[in-house]
Amino acid sequence: MEAQALHLHTYFVFPFSVDKEAVMQDHQRVWARHDYWVEGLDDWIADHGQSAGSPVPGRLGKWQRDAFKRFDMDSFAYQDMVFFHPFVRRVFFDTGDSFSAECGETENMVHCYTIPLLHLGETGRQLVFEAEDARGRSASLRVSDLRLFMFSNGIGILTLGVEATHLPVADALWINEMMRKVYPSSGRQLREGRTPSRLTLKLEGGGETQVIVEETFARCVMKGYLPPLSRTITELLYFLNYSKQEFEPLLDERMIVYSYLSVDGNSVPPEFHMSEDYEILMSRLLFVDRWGDEYRYDADFTREALRKQVYRRWAHQGTLYGFTSYSNVTMVLGRFDCDEHQLKEGFLVHRMFMSRYYLTAIVALFYRATLLDFSERTALVSRALGRRFGSTKVTDEDTRNVAKLMAEFQLFSNYWHFSELANKDEEIEHFQMQCDAFRLGPMKSEVEQEIEKLNYSLDRIYQLRNTESINRLAMLSMILGGGAMVTGYFGMNFGQEFERIFFNPPGGGWVHILAIILVTLVTVGSVLFTIFLVISNWQDYRKILLPPRITKVESLRRTIGQDDED
Repeated sequence: MEAQALHLHTYFVFPFSVDKEAVMQDHQRVWARHDYWVEGLDDWIADHGQSAGSPVPGRLGKWQRDAFKRFDMDSFAYQDMVFFHPFVRRVFFDTGDSFSAECGETENMVHCYTIPLLHLGETGRQLVFEAEDARGRSASLRVSDLRLFMFSNGIGILTLGVEATHLPVADALWINEMMRKVYPSSGRQLREGRTPSRLTLKLEGGGETQVIVEETFARCVMKGYLPPLSRTITELLYFLNYSKQEFEPLLDERMIVYSYLSVDGNSVPPEFHMSEDYEILMSRLLFVDRWGDEYRYDADFTREALRKQVYRRWAHQGTLYGFTSYSNVTMVLGRFDCDEHQLKEGFLVHRMFMSRYYLTAIVALFYRATLLDFSERTALVSRALGRRFGSTKVTDEDTRNVAKLMAEFQLFSNYWHFSELANKDEEIEHFQMQCDAFRLGPMKSEVEQEIEKLNYSLDRIYQLRNTESINRLAMLSMILGGGAMVTGYFGMNFGQEFERIFFNPPGGGWVHILAIILVTLVTVGSVLFTIFLVISNWQDYRKILLPPRITKVESLRRTIGQDDED
């Protein structure tokens, strides 16, 4: 008998980075009213939804702020927040502006949005995500959740949740492996059926089918350095213009798979969860592979990987948790009472999958996305500085870029990043295993070292420039001091023969005139050389002589304010 899945619930998770400066420049009318990026997010998304060319806002609905509003003990907010440390609750839970103000917080640094889908059930319709490959294989699943997290540092995370019940396990594995693709890595993948040839978001029910978004990958071309993202992604992010490079994906052609699979115990032999076949199935689910009777990779290699990447506290009940750099999976055998957790209150493992484990997975992915973004920005700033070495001077803009990078990394390290999120051992262990799979520790240390070395290099450059400035000042002092000595010596009131020769010479006074000419040449030459040195090194002396210039952001804000007044 082929193994059957009682329940498949998968979130396809897409992390991306927003070019905040480009967005603020393109939407000046919105950010003229706000001092910070995160403060303008609600207005920007709402404003863009009015005129977006995407079919999503009109046919499906617009993104809406989805902050927690209820905090009684039967609310989702209460049940989720109590499992985390208080400082984590302040940072990663969108509790809305009014609640934050009551708690003394000035702003939420993370905003959560959703496109509501519950109203579709009232009309007998549902949103469906469909995939098909070149070999005729296909799958169609109900979309259960569309959620978007936007962070103050410009990182965004889009999650698309799908659900299906009572389907073959082989189909469940195919769904996870194929529907996570956001673009083909080659035309060969399309022809061989390793990437979907069609992805569709559509509304079904009520006697009609309405296609909202369809992607066939008929023509895929790189846009600069950016890959050709599926329209199922770009249309859901309708408030961002991908063609203008307002955002970029942070991973490869695959979304992160956050998945829950419940195996039907009636479709497998007794004690299946204690068998090698259960381990093989877990490996296929964890490594997002298709169905197979054996391990997809070398058996010894796979067993060693499973030993490190699978959490087995509840393995005796058939519950396994696995973590890789591209997946976070939960597999259970059936549905049952978990000690005193009664099934009639909802299956405990699935409830945790949808709540606190989902949030810890989002936080870990946010850390990874932020560090990847820092890696790119550090490389770009280093390249810009490298081009200036030996040819032109390092500018104030370069200094500001490095200082901004250092300040943002310090904010990430001191405000966002926590090595421990939760209160209980199991949550801590889950989070740590996901962080290890993402290599967050080495990545953070590497980025920190790169930024420190970048700052050290800049400090060395300015130290050398200061040394050069001091040397030039010493030269100026010597030249001007020599001129002053010559003119002072010439103008001193010496008497007798000195006065007779230089000031009251006999025979027409040609010696007196020649002395004046020589002293004048020395004085004028000293002054001209001083002016030449100051002009040649104006950037070094400008900060001392003139007040600092207005920064680019301040100038933009003043320009925007003036435009609004006009």
